Amino acid sequence: MVTERRLARLKAALDRRQPDLTVLMDRVHKPHNLSAVMRTADAVGVFEVHAVAAPNIGIHHDCSAGGGKWVGLHTHPDLETAMARLQGRGFQCLAAHYSERSVDFREIDYTRPTAVILGAEKYGLSETALARADAHITIPMVGLIVSLNVSVAAAVILYEAQRQRQAAGMYDRRRLDEATYRRTLFEWAHPELEDYCRRHGLDYPEVDENGEPVEPFLPPAP
Repeated sequence: MVTERRLARLKAALDRRQPDLTVLMDRVHKPHNLSAVMRTADAVGVFEVHAVAAPNIGIHHDCSAGGGKWVGLHTHPDLETAMARLQGRGFQCLAAHYSERSVDFREIDYTRPTAVILGAEKYGLSETALARADAHITIPMVGLIVSLNVSVAAAVILYEAQRQRQAAGMYDRRRLDEATYRRTLFEWAHPELEDYCRRHGLDYPEVDENGEPVEPFLPPAP
């Protein structure tokens, strides 16, 4: 059973999760970059992130250095599918890319449902991302280097989103629906039971508002 102190910490983080703020990684494949993006996502309260793998390169699910425990990772077969799903849910998709149509990233209203699209240094953003994005955003730079590391760019943009959302009071109330909240709290508080259920294809037990099984959970006999 999770301790009272541990439960309070988990609930405090979950109470501030932002289900309508996310990152879509377009062929970002280096483990240290994936790790850093997911750690920042957790730090600003992102609930889940999305990713499309580079050609012939799989997504590294175990490279989030702890971020993967707290931030969901959804992979997509291609960028068209990912963007269609997000835009269909009402997200504005922002391509982090310098172009003639780019605006300063601070000019965007991040209190709207928002997905920030990030590309890897080797590939950049795909033509699909640039064509289908609702806006292009850029981080002003006055030095000689023309771009930031993708994980640094993610942090800069996400913390601006956090600043705006905090000012709007969006971290002051629970924003996850009740079913998602209880399910996630169960997964965070009971990772061993969550893993057992996943490996054996079992439904989660019914849980209370603290993520505790309503009845003692007894795994079926082998």
